[in-house]
Amino acid sequence: MRKRTRAREFALKALYQIDITKDDYKDAMDIFWADHKPEDDVKEFTTGLVSGTMENLKKIDEVIAAHADNWQLSRMAKVDRNILRVAAYELLFRDDIPAKVSINEAVDIAKKYGDTKSGKFVNGILDSIKGEINKK
Repeated sequence: MRKRTRAREFALKALYQIDITKDDYKDAMDIFWADHKPEDDVKEFTTGLVSGTMENLKKIDEVIAAHADNWQLSRMAKVDRNILRVAAYELLFRDDIPAKVSINEAVDIAKKYGDTKSGKFVNGILDSIKGEINKK
């Protein structure tokens, strides 16, 4: 598995944990890293994804909600919601990561960790977000 893919999976797991426990993300990451020992670059990329997502969560959730027709964020599966959050963070705030890469990785992770329709659900919302970004 590629390092950035592994980092994105770690970010999903950490954000899922934070979503359930409602712990401060910095404290949650300390606990998370006590149980996981990745290479330094994987840990650094994961930490950047989680901190960037959490620090911009209000904006990210607003964008996702605006593109999730007939869906409330609170009613989405926690896995799908957190996959969307990481990918939306990348699309909105990380110019160094191509949109296509962020979306493809998110869809692959959704297929792995979500239910049978998660990949299509995640793809549809992220494509819509990407379309709005491209208009700007």
